[in-house]
Amino acid sequence: MTTTTVAKNNIQKLQRAIVDGLEDIKAQDIQVFDTEHLSSLFERVIIASGTSNRQTKGLAASVRDAVREAGFPKPRLEGEANGEWIIVDCGQAVVHIMQPSFRQYYHLEELWGDKPVRLKLGSVKPAQPEAVKIAKPAPKVEPTLRRSNAAKKGVAEAFPSKAQLKKAEAAKVPAKKAPAKRTAPKQVASTDAPVTKVVIKAPAKTAVKTVAKTAAKKAPAKKAPAKKATARKA
Repeated sequence: MTTTTVAKNNIQKLQRAIVDGLEDIKAQDIQVFDTEHLSSLFERVIIASGTSNRQTKGLAASVRDAVREAGFPKPRLEGEANGEWIIVDCGQAVVHIMQPSFRQYYHLEELWGDKPVRLKLGSVKPAQPEAVKIAKPAPKVEPTLRRSNAAKKGVAEAFPSKAQLKKAEAAKVPAKKAPAKRTAPKQVASTDAPVTKVVIKAPAKTAVKTVAKTAAKKAPAKKAPAKKATARKA
């Protein structure tokens, strides 16, 4: 493998480590430019934005750690005190982490942006093996005397009371209809004179006398006893 190929592989590996470090802290508008034809001091310029001083400082620290983990020397940081514009010098690549207002004002893309490098952003990192999870035993539930509404409902359905059974039987048997009451026919009014009912009652005394006479006829007449004739003295 030639020296040129090794150097090219190193710069690609370095720029990949820098971009991964920026993406870990969610940097905005990451752009990579090839500056080999513009300067002999570095071959890449990478520009990214942070929304606050805290985020720019976090981005600079993340890039530094990612470059060291990739096997490159520890980068040098400038402007970390205020956090408005931080420069991370990685040797072959220089990273500019700026807040949006500073980036728009200085517009470094006009100075270093002749040859943008197409780099796949948002690359999927290899998933780390997950730790084996030990299943925890289920917590013991102590029995309580109180029953929930659902439990009470289940017990009531399983063991219905006598009243509930009677109610269920009554619902199954159709109720007998009471016989309709007969109503007397209504009298139709006519133009004739009204008919009056005449009720003839037998007098009570006449009936008593009639009964007494019939009883007297049926009873046999008693004969008077015969008188004995006394003999006259001569």
